[in-house]
Amino acid sequence: MLENIPYLPYAISAFIGIGLAAATGFRVFLPMFAVSLASFMGWIPMHENFDWLAGLPILITTGIATVVEILAYYIPFVDHLLDTMSVPLATIAGSVMFASQFADIGTFPQWALALIAGGGTAAVISSGFAGTRAASTATTGGLGNSVVATTETAGAGIMSFLALAAPVIAFVATLLLLITVFVLGKKIWRRLRRTGKDNAPNPT
Repeated sequence: MLENIPYLPYAISAFIGIGLAAATGFRVFLPMFAVSLASFMGWIPMHENFDWLAGLPILITTGIATVVEILAYYIPFVDHLLDTMSVPLATIAGSVMFASQFADIGTFPQWALALIAGGGTAAVISSGFAGTRAASTATTGGLGNSVVATTETAGAGIMSFLALAAPVIAFVATLLLLITVFVLGKKIWRRLRRTGKDNAPNPT
């Protein structure tokens, strides 16, 4: 019965792509590793243009990169260095994850949608959590950054799982995440501005 719904496969592909893009906003490599593992094990189909994601070399590479990325966020100063690169890297990874679900619609619309929906979603979430880390550093001296890092890793894992197992739920969760990022982003920006003003030297 569901097969008779017009454009349903495209909608499901969009939900999967956006869910995976949201996951890359938390961690760049974990969602790619999840997709590579799932396709390598035959749990999900993979279009021939993205067969490289299902290969053993990519599975091993993304697995190692995932472990290194997760651990690096617990190292002081390194986490801030990664934050400076996270948004562009997440944008690229989110675009690739989204495009991998739309390989049958033509190259231009495929990558146009990927950059807008996938890359845009990943960039917003990545920049939002980079701001959260900055606020954590300003208010806790960096002591709370490990909590932020753990939350991000958990978010990447949960969103990757939902995108592959429950795409509709992943899509709804992504919308809620985007709303949360916008709301918290405003609060964090105000707090940072207030902290900056409080720490500014008084004119004599």
